Amino acid sequence: MKSLLLYLHGFNSSPKSLKAQQMAAYCQLERPDIRVEIPQLPCYPAQVADFIDALVTQLKSTHHIGLVGSSLGGYLATWLSQRHQLPAVLVNPAVRPFELLMDYLGEQVNPYTGETYVLMPHHMDELKALDIAGLNHPELLWLLQQEGDEVLDYRQAVEKYAACLKMVEPEGDHSFIGFNRYPADIVRFLGL
Repeated sequence: MKSLLLYLHGFNSSPKSLKAQQMAAYCQLERPDIRVEIPQLPCYPAQVADFIDALVTQLKSTHHIGLVGSSLGGYLATWLSQRHQLPAVLVNPAVRPFELLMDYLGEQVNPYTGETYVLMPHHMDELKALDIAGLNHPELLWLLQQEGDEVLDYRQAVEKYAACLKMVEPEGDHSFIGFNRYPADIVRFLGL
């Protein structure tokens, strides 16, 4: 069975994000046998869920799939991991994005793609519908968290993923400084 790494980017991000590119570059250089997929995710939660669920459903019969999710992508990767029993590495993941993004209702512009879209209150309901309250398979998850995250409260992730493998670093920031130290360990954890 072929190996596939599916990278899920964060809110208003893109496949061009630094961590996504570092992951892809590592695989290209060290593990060219791994297929790396870094899709541009739709802007709206229900569309994202349908898109990534269909992608995994289509590929899981022919590929061993491992997930990496950053920020909002970590929230989505948690949902996808528990839904399909896939290993996932969560990098400074959002834990309650349906609360955090209430401050972002209205018109948004993705700085990477230039796409303009409007976030409405019902989109927060769509996000909440993807919340995994209790992790049935915590052994599938590895939390990479930096305490200096200026966007998200790192303690929420440490609490939610208490039963999971964790690497919690002091300082750092939301971008996860020094992520390039981890691709080899990530690939190993994902079993790719």
